[in-house]
Amino acid sequence: MTHPTRSNTDVTAEELMAELEADPEWVARRDAREQERQRRIEEYDRVAAPLKAELAKAGFEVESVADLYNKPFDYREAIPILLEWLPRIENRDVKESVVRALTVKWAKPDAAPVLVEEFRRAEDSSELGLRWAIGNALAEVADDSVFEETAALAEDRRFGRSREMVALALGNMKDPRAVEILRGLLADEDVAGHAVIALGKLRAEETRVDIEPFLKHPKAWVRKEASRALKRSTRG
Repeated sequence: MTHPTRSNTDVTAEELMAELEADPEWVARRDAREQERQRRIEEYDRVAAPLKAELAKAGFEVESVADLYNKPFDYREAIPILLEWLPRIENRDVKESVVRALTVKWAKPDAAPVLVEEFRRAEDSSELGLRWAIGNALAEVADDSVFEETAALAEDRRFGRSREMVALALGNMKDPRAVEILRGLLADEDVAGHAVIALGKLRAEETRVDIEPFLKHPKAWVRKEASRALKRSTRG
């Protein structure tokens, strides 16, 4: 009686792991990644310690800054502390935690000018990293008090896709110039989809002719947002 030959897909997880463990290069890469992870954790804890101490004095005892937004805290009274510390922090991981903690309506509008400046000065080789996270915070807290600054960031192509949420922030504005700026951003591949969303929020009927071509956009999510934006503009 013959037995069927096992294919590569028949290899169990345990067998695959055993093979990997027997590969010195894979083990070395794994160990290096773990060492780097531990180093970042230790550095995070060291840099965040003074901020955590000040938060604790204010009644917010957390193991990590991220606990503020990951756990059911009403930490609006901690916002001034976070705003004071944000420009002083150089560690990217800690800074991003503070930015995410400021991505709440409680931080509006005080956080907006601080976040604008942080967006400008961020050192971020990834278009979807720290600078994008700052833009995401601006989409939550920016209002007309920082219209000029937000518009300038949205139009600055040097920042690439990290401007996505900054473009979305323009949908919070009452300044009529926001509509024209967003219409211009529809021609910018990096932020066009988010400009569509922002125009939908503004419910500007005159932009229907600009949005309609996006119903045939190659990306499904953009087509979906274009349809939503058109429905909103119809309702007025």
